[in-house]
Order: sequence, then C-alpha cells, then structure tokens
Amino acid sequence: MSFSYLKQLPSPSSIKEQYPLSEKLSALKSERDQMISDVITGKDNRFLVIIGPCSADNEDAVLDYVSRLAPVAEKVKDRLIIIPRIYTNKPRTTGEGYKGIASQPDPEKKPDMVAGLIAMRNMHIRAIEESELTCADEMLYPENWGYVEDLLSYVAIGARSVEDQHHRLTVSGFDVASGMKNPTSGDFTVMLNSVYAAQHPHHFVYRGYEVKTTGNPLTHVVLRGAVSKHGNNVQNYHYEDIMRLIEKYNQVNLVNPAAIIDANHSNSGKQYQEQVRIVKEVMHNRKLSSDIHNMIKGVMIESYIEPGAQKVSEHIYGKSITDPCLGWEASEQLIYDIAEMNQ
Repeated sequence: MSFSYLKQLPSPSSIKEQYPLSEKLSALKSERDQMISDVITGKDNRFLVIIGPCSADNEDAVLDYVSRLAPVAEKVKDRLIIIPRIYTNKPRTTGEGYKGIASQPDPEKKPDMVAGLIAMRNMHIRAIEESELTCADEMLYPENWGYVEDLLSYVAIGARSVEDQHHRLTVSGFDVASGMKNPTSGDFTVMLNSVYAAQHPHHFVYRGYEVKTTGNPLTHVVLRGAVSKHGNNVQNYHYEDIMRLIEKYNQVNLVNPAAIIDANHSNSGKQYQEQVRIVKEVMHNRKLSSDIHNMIKGVMIESYIEPGAQKVSEHIYGKSITDPCLGWEASEQLIYDIAEMNQ
C-alpha cells in the first residue's frame, strides 16, 4: 500500500553525456526537423510517412528495419519524408503486459529503468547513424522527454494521454512536430483542446523545476479511430470525417491546421492488412478535395519485418510482440504507392 523507492534515476544530462549525439548528426536532425516543420506549416508539399513497429522491442531487428527504410526513403525523397517509428514506451490499457524497451530492455526479464533509458537513447542514436533518418517516438511519460529531446524529429501523444494536463503542457515546450491523437472516445473537441493548450505558452512544474514554455506551433491532430460505448471500432479517416475535422478546426483559434491519419488501431480494427486500403483511400480523398489535401499532411503505419504479431516467447525475428504489423514487402510497396499518389 505504499511506494518503494528502489533507486534514483540518472539525470537526462548525465545520460546524454555518456551517449552523445555527434555534431554531424545533430546538424542532420536540425535539417530534418525543418523539413517536417515545412510540411506541417504548408511550405513543403511533400507527404509524411511515419512508419515502423508498434513497439521497438528488439534493437537489432528495429535497426535492421530502419536500415531497410533508408534506401526507400532516398528513392521517394522528392515526394515523401519517411519518419521511422521507434516507439520505446508502450501504453497498456489495463496496465498489464510489455511496456516498452524504456522500461523493460528484455521483454522476458524484470523492468530495469536505468538500463531502459540507456537502451532507448542508444537505439535512437544508432538509427540516425545507420540510416540518416531521425525518428518518431511516443511520449508516454513526460519525464522521459529530456533523455531524447535532441534525437527525435516527431513526437506522438497517445489516445490515453491526450486529455492529461501534464502531457499538454510539456508539448508546449517542444520545438518539433507533435501529434495529438484523438481520445479513444473519438471526441474531436478534446483533441483540438489539447492542440490549443500545446500551441500556447505555459508556466508549470516539470521534473522538480518551475518552468515556462513558449508554445509549440507545430502541434497538430492525429486521427486513430475510436471505440463506441458498445465497444465497437469507429473509423474517422473517411472523407466526411475529414470535412468535419476541417469545420471544427475553423471554429478554434489554431495555427498550422494539419492532420495525420493513423491507419491502424481503431481505424483498422487492428486488422493490420487493412492499412494498405485505408492509406490508399486517404490519398484518394486528398485528390478529391483541395481542403482535404491541405489538411492531411501524412499517415502513420504500423510495419515491421515480418507480418502479424507473436507472443514474447516465440522469438521470431522482426515480428511484433504487441499489435500486429504490416510486413516489410507490403510496406515497401505501399510507400512507393503513396509516392505515386502524392502528385
């Protein structure tokens, strides 16, 4: 019935000292950040493809996957900006199950937060070194931001975190594109309130300090589908959904209106193969309406080397141990199809 304080975690600055990002890669990240910012603000007509495993559970397999993305990203760089998903924290609806490499570096061993923070940072650095692609992660725990703030080019706030005040205020201090997912209820107003909060300056307590922020104008929405009161999946990527989103955006004083479509989760009912059809419908709808074209700036796709998902005990290389993912061959083809449709 009480907390047991096991050990004090090292500070972000001490971890960054031990695992620094080189000046060359830091410059690369700045360049990538600006490219992504230009897409969100409408200065660049390229399309964002945020793609990768549901959870980054195995460093070797994840880096293998990201290295495969690199030559594909080079081929489509005139039309697309590829942002690998390296999600090191995994939200769990009931609190049970694997919570990500940042908490549990080995899915079959006990949690080790210090080793997890090091593994999280080391994986992101290796990904940049080996692919020259800076990545996306989900900010499940705001306190972890300092450990990766110099590495990420995109941050997602999940459906279960988007209503939390601490997440909203922390995002207001970011200088990179940050996507607020709709809550599991699907309420657009909650999501847009989160964007509003994050786009404005705040004064609050963070990691034991009194801090103030300037607001993050690159905060935008991510549509991931919803769950009805009866437990059914409700999609929100269709033409009519985006038109309703545009109407809602116009009612709120927000800068840089933008939306990313999450093709998995409740939009696909976690039927991972459906992501291909969903993404193609999204691209088609962008052709039908200039308003939708201007609003939808990218897609999120859950993808890994092997299709589907497995139990932790199965040890199939490159296969998700959380949500099922699209396999590599289908993912590569889908990226080329997106590029072809983004004209």
